[in-house]
Amino acid sequence: MFLFYFLIFFVNQILVLMLKLLGKNLPFWDVVLLIYYSLPSILSQTAPFATLTGFLMCLGRMNTDNEILILRASGQNPRLIILVPVLALGLLISGFSFFINDYLFPAGMIKYREQYLISISRNPFVEIESNSVKKLRENTIVTGEVSKNGISDVVFFDKDENYNTRIIVAGNSSIDSAEETGVSMHLNMNDPVVAVLDNQNSKKFELIKAKKMTLNIFESAFIDSGYGIDPGEMTTYDLRQQIKKMKADENTVPQDLNRYILEYNRKYSFSFGALFFAFLALPLALIFGKQNGVFAGFIIGVVISVLYWSLIWIFIIFGSRTEMNGFIAMWIPNFVVGIAGFAFYSIMMRQ
Repeated sequence: MFLFYFLIFFVNQILVLMLKLLGKNLPFWDVVLLIYYSLPSILSQTAPFATLTGFLMCLGRMNTDNEILILRASGQNPRLIILVPVLALGLLISGFSFFINDYLFPAGMIKYREQYLISISRNPFVEIESNSVKKLRENTIVTGEVSKNGISDVVFFDKDENYNTRIIVAGNSSIDSAEETGVSMHLNMNDPVVAVLDNQNSKKFELIKAKKMTLNIFESAFIDSGYGIDPGEMTTYDLRQQIKKMKADENTVPQDLNRYILEYNRKYSFSFGALFFAFLALPLALIFGKQNGVFAGFIIGVVISVLYWSLIWIFIIFGSRTEMNGFIAMWIPNFVVGIAGFAFYSIMMRQ
């Protein structure tokens, strides 16, 4: 089951990278490295679902083969005999999953970002697409037709040192790789027009024209986190320290703080989801695995995995866009699994 879910997430990652990067003439080995650095992310997603489906199929097979009935006939309580090792294995898998989420996942994310920035510097067109709007952290770039010769039209939005809105419009432009440290690419504009709008007085503006202009786009433009390091690139210890620091800062945006709280709780909730799934697997297998237990366990496991995965991402998106408590947002899916487990246990005990 571990291999089954690993292949699902692995193939998905390959397809995403292949479609996005190989189509932009990125070197094949750059894509291979990006896939390699994605492996911890894939492993962290695999363990909980593999635990659920594996236990369901195994226990379902035992139920179909009447092994549960034999335990009962021998005067033993199969529920207690099986539950203890199932929960022990679930806890062991949760610990392994937490190690991946807390150590390997951040390390992989950091290396992935470094390699991605290197790839962008080699081929800037990875991030620049035809007739698109690209958000670059605090800036926005709108492009026309993009070809090997350059870009037909460019509109660039940013802010100056006084936080006045600045709009740069240019015709045919080209992109060059940058050699300077921290600079991702050079945007060479022909016949640019720069308009600076005064935020204090809507009637005032500045207009600047030039024959040529070079705009440096820094690597930080491709980093989402306003604090330089994305929450996913931190361990739980780093996240805990960052959360304390942000709470002490009166200027911290609540939504930014919640992103770190979400990631901190995600590492625990997703890792220990395997324990909750192990708790749920036993009653489901004994109730629905009387006939064709392996097949029934597989189908039930896949359906629950899809629902759980959807629920996780719904609350991640909802929590990151609102001020919903990060602990509640990340632990609700596990609480739902736990409540469902108790409900099915009560049904199982009546049989």
